[in-house]
Amino acid sequence: MARDETLEWGSARRAPKKQPLAQKLFAYGGFDFPFMLIVTVLLCVGLVMMFSASYVNAVKHHEGDAYYFIKRQGAFALLGVAAMLAISKVNLNVLRKMAIPLLGVSFALLVIVLFYHTDLLDFKRYMPITKNLSFQPSEVAKMALILFFAYAMEKFQRPGYAISREVGLISGRGTKVRRFLLRWWCTGLYMAMLLAMVALIALENHVSGMIIVAGMGVLMIFIGEQRIPLWAYVGLGLLAVLVVMYVWNHPDILGENAAKRIISAKDPIKDLQGDYWQTYQSLLAVGSGGWFGQGWGKSIQKHLYLPEPQNDFVFAIVCEELGFVGAFLILLLFIALVWRGFMIALHTKERFGSLLVIGIVLQVGLQTALNIGVVTAVLPNTGIPMPFFSYGGTALLMLMAEMGIVLAVSRVSREIKR
Repeated sequence: MARDETLEWGSARRAPKKQPLAQKLFAYGGFDFPFMLIVTVLLCVGLVMMFSASYVNAVKHHEGDAYYFIKRQGAFALLGVAAMLAISKVNLNVLRKMAIPLLGVSFALLVIVLFYHTDLLDFKRYMPITKNLSFQPSEVAKMALILFFAYAMEKFQRPGYAISREVGLISGRGTKVRRFLLRWWCTGLYMAMLLAMVALIALENHVSGMIIVAGMGVLMIFIGEQRIPLWAYVGLGLLAVLVVMYVWNHPDILGENAAKRIISAKDPIKDLQGDYWQTYQSLLAVGSGGWFGQGWGKSIQKHLYLPEPQNDFVFAIVCEELGFVGAFLILLLFIALVWRGFMIALHTKERFGSLLVIGIVLQVGLQTALNIGVVTAVLPNTGIPMPFFSYGGTALLMLMAEMGIVLAVSRVSREIKR
């Protein structure tokens, strides 16, 4: 039988006994090298493909500067790598203490951006920092929600706490009411936080942000082993189907911009020159890639046919230039990232760290799947960016910070078999 081996990078080392404060603040031991390698490859490939997709648009709209987008994205990538490496050394107890303050800050930012935002049609997503630099609070909200859910699910559902609460609540009068509260109060807390965050993002007219936050939150509640009976899951599933059907038939509820995209998706032939134009050009890019693509840098659709190719539709340029084989290999990298994250979570000693990693990799996986669905016209165009690939400084910086959290958790995980 083969002996167990660790996949952590570097040898484990003990915290110095003479530095108790450092021991409380910093994590020790090696991080998970395979996960780090996957993140590095995705980041590098993403930057290369974002540059290929963006330079024509940059020349046209930014005074002939072909490197306009890649310079800005590259700067955020460097900041993100620095943030990832720094956060990977943070002790999990520090992250626990940050859960509630960060959630409060994220809610405050979501409220502030409704009144202080850039003038971009009827969107209220971006908070201006300088003339050429803005900030997207919903990206902070995603990480804050994951952190809070992991913190609360560990604190309020650990065995000792649950038993003591149960003994105190089911004794005396009003037993049925107290049992009901014991069963549902945690779920009610999570759902209240989730609905409040989704509502604020909805006021920004940010449909893609609503979808990602709602999906990520529901998945974490499910994985967090809530005491929810089967009938409740069935009921929620049916309710979700009814909501989707209602929105599909009454898209005006989502606002003018989102409504136009849904209407065009319902009957694309009538709107090829209108709101469906971007999706139509995306399909042309995907289809023209063939098995092995046109070659890096040789995309036709990025020459002002596909609007803003560096943003949500960068994967269409990936398919056109690298073909089915190249796109499939990139998808395998995302699958490997999610799989490796689950392996880290399963081998983590603490429930908090395990739930943190699961929430983060679920966010990446869900966002990637939805983006590909939009690019291939399986889903209406809702503006969902692709992790590591789509242009966006705030999104990339927060994503790399989340990767740092996964690496920090991996430092305290048990050995993982090869």
